[in-house]
Amino acid sequence: MMVFDVNKALPERKLARLADVAARAGVSTATADRVLNRRPGVRANTAQKVFKAAIELDYLPEQELAAPAEPMRLVFLLPRGSNRYLRMLGDTVSYAHEHFAPLNAKCQIEYVESFNPDALAQALAKHGKRADGIAFMALEHPVVREAVNTLAQQGVPAVTLISDLANSARAAYVGLDNRAAGRTAGYLIARFIGSRAAHVALIAGSRHYRAHEERESGFLQLYAEQFQAMQVVDLREGYDDAQRNYEQTRHLLEQYPNLAGIYNIGGASDGVARALKEAGQQHRVVFIGHGLTPDTRSLLIDGTMDAVITQSPMEALMSCVRIFCNLRDKRSAMNGVELARSQVIFRENLP
Repeated sequence: MMVFDVNKALPERKLARLADVAARAGVSTATADRVLNRRPGVRANTAQKVFKAAIELDYLPEQELAAPAEPMRLVFLLPRGSNRYLRMLGDTVSYAHEHFAPLNAKCQIEYVESFNPDALAQALAKHGKRADGIAFMALEHPVVREAVNTLAQQGVPAVTLISDLANSARAAYVGLDNRAAGRTAGYLIARFIGSRAAHVALIAGSRHYRAHEERESGFLQLYAEQFQAMQVVDLREGYDDAQRNYEQTRHLLEQYPNLAGIYNIGGASDGVARALKEAGQQHRVVFIGHGLTPDTRSLLIDGTMDAVITQSPMEALMSCVRIFCNLRDKRSAMNGVELARSQVIFRENLP
């Protein structure tokens, strides 16, 4: 008769470590950590190997590792037009599919009529019927705010991108601190011009964008505080259109022959540059703008632009996707999402 000692402890099962998962999947520990924490930047087939290894080693319960059966359907709504930075952002959505796969998300880009709050509100309602989340560049308007609040009631989160929407039920905002961006532009122009009294002008896309309004406000606030000798003589709207910006700049140069600086708050800096070059003022008038694109890069190289304030389109896109993933997984929207950082690009530090 065999007797078992019930008090004798069974050998403990060795728990798998992250390094064990990485070794079985044939990847680095950093890559395994990135996959298991659902961070972007890993190819889909590599991510599947890591998930498979983690399940086999009981690193985490299978239900925690398994991605949802259906990928999230995310829509990016951007204004239609000639703003090259926004076009770059849209192109990034189109070609970055491999970055979304580890997050089990499918993204599509849609364009809506620029500066038309009714069209934007209608697009939000339309795409909200099929999407699991919508990221969009907001216009500050009651009908847009109502559309976002309706989406929230329907369980469809909305993330504002580049320009925020006040007093709304949007889930998060991804973009620069635009008031700080305006102050930065003002500081750069003042330092380039020097201590003399001078006339400076601003060109906005539209004040319907909260981002443009905040940039203007930050610019003016800085001058009131530190550069009272600088006189802001005009602010015009160019609607991010190269031809309109060209015409607005020509009018400014005609009206203010001693104009010393221009801050283009929105896009289509090529229109401003064309007018400066035609007037032979491209190396006399200090010119600061936003968004590093092929055209602003060329303008930095030839000296027409003095500096460009920008942020990475890919980083902005991936921040939006990670926010939607956090909401899907019942985490805080901004969990693990870094705040957008602005870069000031000169000819000498072009990436």
